[in-house]
Amino acid sequence: MSNISQFLKQNKKKRENGFYAPTTSMTDEHGKPLEWEFKPLTSKENERIRDNDTMDIQVTGKPNLFRQKLNTAKYLVDMIVASTVTPNLYDKNLQDSYGVKKPEDLVYEMVDDPGEYADLCSWVQKYQGFTKSLDDKVEEAKN
Repeated sequence: MSNISQFLKQNKKKRENGFYAPTTSMTDEHGKPLEWEFKPLTSKENERIRDNDTMDIQVTGKPNLFRQKLNTAKYLVDMIVASTVTPNLYDKNLQDSYGVKKPEDLVYEMVDDPGEYADLCSWVQKYQGFTKSLDDKVEEAKN
């Protein structure tokens, strides 16, 4: 028989914030890439993001029959925005400096190198507990 007290909330380990430098184009005075701070998302927050980024697509030739499709690109940028602590992607001055009005657009402007953006997406997924990237899961499902 197990000891239920081991499962109580006060015994659960707290996940720490993570740090990652997503681009080499922003550096400090010593030339070191600036690190962003990320917080862990809860399962509930992740599901909210996932639900918002899932759409119903009509099945071709089948009226009134729909399937769900996750907009992977939107899901990834929304996950990045939701987990970013620093820089504050909602800061008006920061958005204005890049000529954007939404935090999602700010991420794309700040990390505008496609390879660096792909690395950021991969890092955030791993940090949030996904052992395989969404792209890996899509490829796996195809085979």
